[in-house]
Amino acid sequence: MHLHDFWFLLIAFLWTGYFFLEGFDFGIGVLTKLLARDRTERRVLINTIGPVWDGNEVWLITAGGATFAAFPDWYATLFSGFYLPLLAILVCLILRGVAFEYRHKRPEDRWQRNWEHAIFWCSLLPAFLWGAIFANLVHGVPIGRDGNYAGGPSDLLTPYALLGGVVTLVLFTFHGAVFAALKTDGDIRTRARRYAARLGWATVAVAVPFLVWTQGDSGNARSMVAVVIAVLALAVALIMNGRGREGWAFGLSGVAVAAAVAMLFLALFPEVMPSSLDPGWSLTAANAASSPYTLKIMTWVGAIMMPLIMAYQAWTYWVFRKRIGTRHIPAAH
Repeated sequence: MHLHDFWFLLIAFLWTGYFFLEGFDFGIGVLTKLLARDRTERRVLINTIGPVWDGNEVWLITAGGATFAAFPDWYATLFSGFYLPLLAILVCLILRGVAFEYRHKRPEDRWQRNWEHAIFWCSLLPAFLWGAIFANLVHGVPIGRDGNYAGGPSDLLTPYALLGGVVTLVLFTFHGAVFAALKTDGDIRTRARRYAARLGWATVAVAVPFLVWTQGDSGNARSMVAVVIAVLALAVALIMNGRGREGWAFGLSGVAVAAAVAMLFLALFPEVMPSSLDPGWSLTAANAASSPYTLKIMTWVGAIMMPLIMAYQAWTYWVFRKRIGTRHIPAAH
């Protein structure tokens, strides 16, 4: 295997890990307005991701940094062509982090309500935009002979891309509802399971057409396997959720997220950004990669750092594994 192929697979793994973890993170943020009935329940939901949300975003930073170093042409074309949606995601992630930290700093109702709005909208918008961005990557965007993006913002608003955004939004919210059922107790746990059932069927309704569309347009035998895994995992997650097996349901919803993301990368490879103007102008893992020496140095660094990052995150989730409920929230929250 060539090093540029290896780094394509590693970047795909990093994005998959990011969406697996940040997916339920975004879902919890959306559910603070849908599932929670009062401020105490919103505090419970926020506390389920309180120790881990910022660690989840390490995967995004690592994926972006790896793309910059391993595939500079891909990085440059991606960030120039998708400047506005990526900027919107960045602003949302900043505001969302500030909202988590500042919401409880003052007791005034208006203060807390405004930060709760920020958590909701700054979770919903990135969940939608990430799907639209990756749908565009697979479907193809206007890339000129020089490898630069040659379109405008309206070229990114295709029906396929918008459907991709809806899929990730609904799928992440379902993933978050299952996580909420796993991490809470009492009445909110019961309602989280009911929400997960409804959201699961909604996910099936939008994800299956999107995956079939993607497979028919850009797929291959490898991506077809990922499609089957994603659909089966989603179906069994719904069954496990209905039986109250939250751990299995969460694991399988995560498999559905991971398989759906893997399907997009498998459909994309060996290209990294297909050109809708001329297939010969597409960026590929070979022509967009850094020099072999750079990739070799990066491989050694990745071999050392990746296990440390994964071990630290696994330890964090283990330490904060217990359920929480409204009884754990003090009167002044």
